[in-house]
Amino acid sequence: MFSLPPCFTQDANLAAFIAIAGPCRLPEQITPDSQTQTPYASLIKAVTGQQLHNAAARTIFRRLCALGADRNENGPPPAPQELLALEDDTLRRCGLSAAKIASLRAIARGRLEGVVPSPTEARQLDDATLIRQLTSLRGVGQWTVEMLLIFHLGRPDVLPAGDLGVQEGWKRLKKLPLRPTPRQLREATASFSPHRSTLTWYCWQAKALLPDPAPSSKKP
Repeated sequence: MFSLPPCFTQDANLAAFIAIAGPCRLPEQITPDSQTQTPYASLIKAVTGQQLHNAAARTIFRRLCALGADRNENGPPPAPQELLALEDDTLRRCGLSAAKIASLRAIARGRLEGVVPSPTEARQLDDATLIRQLTSLRGVGQWTVEMLLIFHLGRPDVLPAGDLGVQEGWKRLKKLPLRPTPRQLREATASFSPHRSTLTWYCWQAKALLPDPAPSSKKP
């Protein structure tokens, strides 16, 4: 049987659900030598896929990656200097909008200026600093950075309180009539720190696997 901190096993609702969902399957840390999982590459991929279905997002990202030095659609996106040298028309042919092109260029400039850290630099920065730095870039919101922190940097204590899936999952876990507000969610889950990334994962699973206790309710 896998082990979890006491804050999970002592919560009756959560403990019962964990028996159904099984072990948390979040990555523990970024692979230091990976060219496709750097903060820069992760932000480029996230912005490329914003407001798109998964299949379309993957297609556009592969086209963008094929513009890199090795012309490999399964490789990393173009390096910052390469991306900044590409014509807008070339990027548009990948399926990128003008707004996304502007955001990608901002991320590329941010990497060259040190706003977007290397994997080594990112490991030396705390969550709040990374969120503050990266959300200063055009097109990069807090949720995008929180996903980077959870999935690519393996940070253990990230709670994306504004994520509707997390809110809905907590509502179903605790059998609440309404989704909590971000503030209510942060307050209700404070005791799970420093393990809130794991809690976030279980909230997502609860949204997918548990019935809605109040299907007709709406967020106030």
